Amino acid sequence: MTRRAVSPVFVGRGAELETLGEAYDQARKQATAAVLIGGEAGVGKTRLAVRFAEQAAQDGAHVLVGGCVELSAEGLAYAPFTAALRQLVRECGAAEVAALLPDGAARDLARLLPEFGEPSGEGETESARARLFELILALLERLAERRPVVLVIEDVHWADRSSRDLIAFLSRNLRSAPVLMVMTYRSDELHRTHPLRPVLAELGRVDGVVRVELPRFTQDEVAEQMAGILGVTPEFAKVDRVFERSGGIPLFVEALLDCGDECSFPDSLHDLIIGSVERLPEETQRVLRIAAAGGVRVGHDLLAAVGGLSDVDLENALRPAIAANVLQVADGGAYAFRHALIREAVHDELLPGEHARMHARYAEEIDRDRTLVPPGRAAIEIAHHWYSARDDLWALISAWEAAEKAAKSFAYTEQIQLLDRVLTLWDKVPDAAERIGHDHCTVLERASEAAYVGGDMEQGTKYVRGALAELDERTAPERVAELLVRLANIKIQKGKTSGLEELRRAERLVPRPGDIRTLVLTRLGTVLINSDEIAEGTALTEEALRTAREKGDEVQEADLLMNLALGHSINGDLETAFAMNERALAIGTRLDSPRITLRALANNVDALDNLGRSEEAVRLALEGEKLARRFGRFRHQGTFIANNRAEALESLGRWDEAIEIIERSMTMGPTLRNRWHMLRVRADIAIARGEEDLAQDILAEVGAFSPHLDEQTQEWTNNTRLVVAWHLLRGEPLQALAVLETALDDPPRSGKAMLAGRLLASVRYVCDAAAPVAPEQVERVRAMGDRLAENLGDGPVDEAFGLVYRGEFDAAAEAWRRLGRPYVRAKALLHAAMAAAASGDRDGASARLREASPLAAELRATPLVTQIETLARRVGAPLSRATPSGPTPPEPARQADLTPRELEVLRLVAAGRSNRDIAAELFISAKTVSVHVSNILPKLGVSTRGEAAAAAHRLSLLD
Repeated sequence: MTRRAVSPVFVGRGAELETLGEAYDQARKQATAAVLIGGEAGVGKTRLAVRFAEQAAQDGAHVLVGGCVELSAEGLAYAPFTAALRQLVRECGAAEVAALLPDGAARDLARLLPEFGEPSGEGETESARARLFELILALLERLAERRPVVLVIEDVHWADRSSRDLIAFLSRNLRSAPVLMVMTYRSDELHRTHPLRPVLAELGRVDGVVRVELPRFTQDEVAEQMAGILGVTPEFAKVDRVFERSGGIPLFVEALLDCGDECSFPDSLHDLIIGSVERLPEETQRVLRIAAAGGVRVGHDLLAAVGGLSDVDLENALRPAIAANVLQVADGGAYAFRHALIREAVHDELLPGEHARMHARYAEEIDRDRTLVPPGRAAIEIAHHWYSARDDLWALISAWEAAEKAAKSFAYTEQIQLLDRVLTLWDKVPDAAERIGHDHCTVLERASEAAYVGGDMEQGTKYVRGALAELDERTAPERVAELLVRLANIKIQKGKTSGLEELRRAERLVPRPGDIRTLVLTRLGTVLINSDEIAEGTALTEEALRTAREKGDEVQEADLLMNLALGHSINGDLETAFAMNERALAIGTRLDSPRITLRALANNVDALDNLGRSEEAVRLALEGEKLARRFGRFRHQGTFIANNRAEALESLGRWDEAIEIIERSMTMGPTLRNRWHMLRVRADIAIARGEEDLAQDILAEVGAFSPHLDEQTQEWTNNTRLVVAWHLLRGEPLQALAVLETALDDPPRSGKAMLAGRLLASVRYVCDAAAPVAPEQVERVRAMGDRLAENLGDGPVDEAFGLVYRGEFDAAAEAWRRLGRPYVRAKALLHAAMAAAASGDRDGASARLREASPLAAELRATPLVTQIETLARRVGAPLSRATPSGPTPPEPARQADLTPRELEVLRLVAAGRSNRDIAAELFISAKTVSVHVSNILPKLGVSTRGEAAAAAHRLSLLD
C-alpha cells in the first residue's frame, strides 16, 4: 500500500472551481473585483486557491501571491502586497516594475521594498497613504495591460488594518482592468468584533464581489481523499469512522490517516494534530517548537541561529518533519508549517518559560543580524518577539522603533497600535523617557498625528487632549499651539465646527515669526476666509506668505497664494483669483510638484465656471485629470478636479455626464467635505428633475436640515439654497420663505459667483411664489436679499443672477443663452412668460414658453416642464406650431442632438453589445448605460435597440 501525507488527487470543489472560473472570465471582461473564499481552518481554502491559480496560469494569467502574517495583535503592515511585489521584482526586476508606474512614483514603493531605492522625502503625510494605494492600483492596472492578473491573498483574517483598507480600496476601484483578487479567510474565527467583519460587509456591497463559503467534505469526498492518500480504495467501515471523527475537514482526515490503523482516536482536535508531531524524534520536536515561535514560516539561517545549531544538525533534525509533511521547504531558504493549525498546536505546547525564552532569542538574533528576516520586517518582528517574551523594557523600546518604521510606510493604524503599547508599558519602565529619547507627551503627539493622517478622528481627539493635559502653555507655547492646530483640523474633518476657537488661541501663543506661527497663520487664515472673515484672513495669510518668502520656501508660498486666491474668489474678484492660482501653478510646474500643480488646476476649474467660462472649465478639468493619472494621484486629487468638472457640466446642462462623474468619484472613498461637495451637485440635478426622495436623502446626509448653520460660507450658502429649492419642489413656498428669513437674518455675505448669486435667484422665486399669502414676510426677506445683493461681484454669472433677482427675466434669459446655461435660461423664460401673461401679453408669453419648453424637455427637468405646460394651457399657447397639412412628425436626431457619451453608447448598441458589456467597455455602471439608452431611443424616434442601430447607420451617426 502507498501512503502519502496529502492526497495527490484534487477532491471535489467542482462548483467552487467553476465559480472562480466564471469570476476570472468576468474579470477579463473588466467586470469583477474579487472572490472571497471563506471556510473553517483546515477545510482546504489554500488547496482550492492554489488549484485555481495553477489553472489561471495555464490560461495565460499573471498570478501573484501574498499572504497575511500572524504577528499577535499588531499585524505586519502591507504583508501580502509586499510579498506580491517581491515576487514581481524577482520575475521582472525592479527597473521594469518602476517603468510601469507614474513618473517618479517608484520611490514611494521603496517604503515597502528597498529594491526601489530611497523613499520619497515629500512630506505630504495627509495624502501619502492615498498615493500609495493609488500606486498599487496603477501597478496592477499596468500589469493587466499585458495579460490578465490574478492576485491571491491568503489568510486575510490576519490582515493588518492597512492591508484591509487597501484590499477594500482595490475592490472598489479595480473596475477597468482584467484583474481578479482571490482572498481566503477563516470564517470560524470571525467573532462579532473581528476587524475583518466590516471589510467583508463593505465588500459585499461592491458589484462583482463574489463570496464562496467552502463546505466540509461529504462522506464520498472523504473516501476519495482517503483513496488518494492510501493508494487503494479504503474499507467502508474505515471511511465511516474517519468521516465521523474528522467531520469532513480534509486536514483532520490527513491527521487521522497518519495515525495508522492501530492509532486510537484522540480526545481533541489539538491532540489529533499534535499526534503527528509527537511521533517524530525528540530533537525534531524540539526544533519544531523553536520554529513555531518564529511563525508559520521561518528562514533556515534564523532558525539555526535561534536553535544554536549548525546547518548539518538543523537539516538532520528537520528531515523527519519534512518527510512527514509537517514542515515544507519554501522558497528563499525557509521552512513553512504545512498548515497554520499545526504551527498553532506546536506553539501551544511551549511551556511558559520556554515561550518567553524562545521569543527573546528570536528578538536578539534578528536585532543582531536584520538580514535574517525579509527586508522591512525586522523592526516589527523584534517588537513582536519582545512583547511575546514579556520583557517590558525591550518591548517598549522595540515598539517605539517599530512605530517609526510603520510611519515611514504610511501604516498609520499599525503605528498607533505600537504607540499604544509604548503608552501601556510606560509606567512599567522607570526610565522610559531616557530609553527612547522622548517624553510621554511626545508619544501622545506622535499618536495624535498618526490618528489624524490615518483618518481616525476620535482617536486623534483623545491623544491631542491627553497631550494638552500634560503641557503648560507658558513653558511650551509652540507645542501647545501645534496641538491646537491639529485639534482644529480634526474638528473640521469631523464636519462639526471650523476650529476657529482653537486656532485663535494658538495664534496668541506664538506672537513671534517662526515655523509654528506660520503653520498657525496658514490654517487660521484659511478658516477665516472660508468663514467670510476675509479681510482678517487675508491679512494673516499675507503675513505667513512674507515669512515663507523670507525663508525661500516656494512650496509654502504656492499654497499661501492659493489660499489668498480663495479670498479673492469669495469677494467676487474672480479674475484676480484666477491670476493668483496661475502663479501658484507656475511654481508647482517649476518645482515639479504634482500636489501644487493639481491643486492650482482644480481651483481654476472652479474659477472658470464661476466666470461663466464653463466650457473652458471642462477642458481644463480634463487636462487636470489626465495629469493626475500620469502623476498617480487620480483617486486623491484627480477626483476633486473631476468633481469640479461635474459642477461645470451641471451649469452647462450636461447632467447625465455630471452624474456619471459623481457616481464614479463616490466609489473612491472621498473625504467628508469632498463627498458633500459631490452630493450637493447631485442634489441640484435631483431637484431640477423632480427626484424628491433622492434630494431629501442627500440634504439629510450633508446636514442641510440641521438647525446649526455651517460656519463656512460655501457650505452655508449651498445648503440654504438647496433646502429652499427642495421646499419649492414640494410646493411649500411658505416653508421656503421661513428658511430664507432665518438664514438671511445674519448671513455670511458672500459675493462668490454661483453662491450668493444662486441664493439671490432663489430669494426672487420664493418671494414671487409666497407674495400673495405672506406679503409682510416677503417684504422682510426682500430687504434682507437687497443687503446680500450689495456684495455681488461684477462677473457675467453674477450679473445674470442679479438680473433674475431684480425681475429682469428677459435680459437674464439672454445672458444665460450667451453663457450656454440652458436650465437657468429656461427658468428665466418661464418667469418672463408669467410676467407677460399677467400683463395680458399672451403672444409674448407663448413665444417665451415655446423657447423654454425644448430646453426643459431636453434636460428632463420634469417640474419645470410641468410648469411650462401648465402656463401654456392657461394662456392657450400651443408649445409647437403646426403646418397646414397637420403636425410635423419628429425629425430624426442629428449627431449634434446626442451627447458625446450617448454617441459612444449608441456605437456599442449598434455593435450588438449588452448593457453589461457596454458598462465594462466604458467604465460606467449598467444602470447608467440603461439611462443613456432610454435617452437615445426617443431622440432617434425609435422604440427598440435594433431600430436605434438601424437609425444610427441610416443617419451616418457612427462615422
